Amino acid sequence: MEAALIIFALMVLFTFLGLGVYATVKVVQATKRGVDRTITQARRTVEDTTLRAKSFGQVGVTGALAQLRLDLRTSMRATEQALQDGVRADASLHESIALFERLSAHGRELDDELKRLEQDPDRGRIAERLPDLRERTGKIKQAADSLRWAARDRAQRFAQDDLSTLSAQIEVESDALRDWQREPADDLAAAAAAWDAAQANGAAAGPAQAPGNAAGQPAAAASPARGADQPQALNPAAPAPQYPWQKARRPESTT
Repeated sequence: MEAALIIFALMVLFTFLGLGVYATVKVVQATKRGVDRTITQARRTVEDTTLRAKSFGQVGVTGALAQLRLDLRTSMRATEQALQDGVRADASLHESIALFERLSAHGRELDDELKRLEQDPDRGRIAERLPDLRERTGKIKQAADSLRWAARDRAQRFAQDDLSTLSAQIEVESDALRDWQREPADDLAAAAAAWDAAQANGAAAGPAQAPGNAAGQPAAAASPARGADQPQALNPAAPAPQYPWQKARRPESTT
């Protein structure tokens, strides 16, 4: 029994140690990713600042190469951010992201080539290649801009459609709230139920008043003075009450 308890305690201990190691590794990996992301962002900021300085402060081949790199990086980064933001709300942008990844491969290749040419001392040879480099940069930039604006137009159209639908629903609800003369649905249902109950009670009480007087004679025979085609009163008048102090009427003389 004691051996089983010791084995169980060791198993629990090793389980907790394994969970602790796993959690530590995950924290370290997350911290490393955060640090790498911060370093990458800082490196990009420094490179962009340097390229802006070169494009404005230098002329000739060096300034042209810096401007091409700056335009290419700005367009690609803006498109990547737009697609990543849009795919959270629109899953159909996954295909666009796949196309952008293929385009990014060409963009990185061109950026690396432009970066190498900045260090090349043969300025004359680089000047001859500038038209081809501008054309390649323009194609990549145009493709990236097309994806970015298409994603933004799609998101804007969805937002407009949703806003139009919401506005129509609000107008309908506003008209219903302003119609204070109309009875609520609950009152209408209650009135309909009361009407049905009144009709049922009337149908049940009608046959009970039809049989006639207490002597078993029909109602038509109890009042022979009335014509056969004359309708009877629903509530016939009761006979006048007789009081003890009243004199009895004398019988009429037959002579």
